[in-house]
Amino acid sequence: MKLYHYYRSSASYRVRIALNLKGLPYEAVAVDLVKSAQRSAEFLGLNPEGLVPVLVEGERPLTQSLAIIEYLEETCPQPPLLPRDPQGRALVRALALAIACEISPLNNSGVLNYLRGPLAADERTVNAWYARWIGRGFEALEKEVSRTTGDGRHMYGTAVTLADVCIVPQMFNARRYHCDLAPYPTLQRISAHLETLPEFARAAPEAFESA
Repeated sequence: MKLYHYYRSSASYRVRIALNLKGLPYEAVAVDLVKSAQRSAEFLGLNPEGLVPVLVEGERPLTQSLAIIEYLEETCPQPPLLPRDPQGRALVRALALAIACEISPLNNSGVLNYLRGPLAADERTVNAWYARWIGRGFEALEKEVSRTTGDGRHMYGTAVTLADVCIVPQMFNARRYHCDLAPYPTLQRISAHLETLPEFARAAPEAFESA
């Protein structure tokens, strides 16, 4: 199993966490987004979107982090990242999608580079943009998670789920851009606990920064 990734990509970070939680060994292949390596002909042959992560197992490359994680869930169901009951599964997916589809796309490197480049935004403006969408998303998540967490250490219930896999990378990015996280104490507590788990720690960007 081979994972094409970038160390600071939140989508890549999610998949690294999931692979660790499932206990699946993999070869990590770094794709340098800063040097636009994802636009090379070789990489576009794997993923025409030019995005990371890409998981290669067998003949067909798999793309999109949540689709990859769902694939891992189906092919390696233990430990589960989704609850057994249909309502619980829907709630966990909703939390994950709120991060991966509502917050993250507005703040990914392509959007930020477009702000800096063609739109000539300075770093203060870029940071304000980032904080705006983090704030809107985290405000809603903070309220929702107060209802779904079972122990104040997980996004849903009392075990690690897909929602937890998504919140830690997004919290890392929020800290990196110096967002004010004081209004989100529940999210902060959950992320702080999860980051102490070895499967999360081994997936952290600093573990891959020099790769």
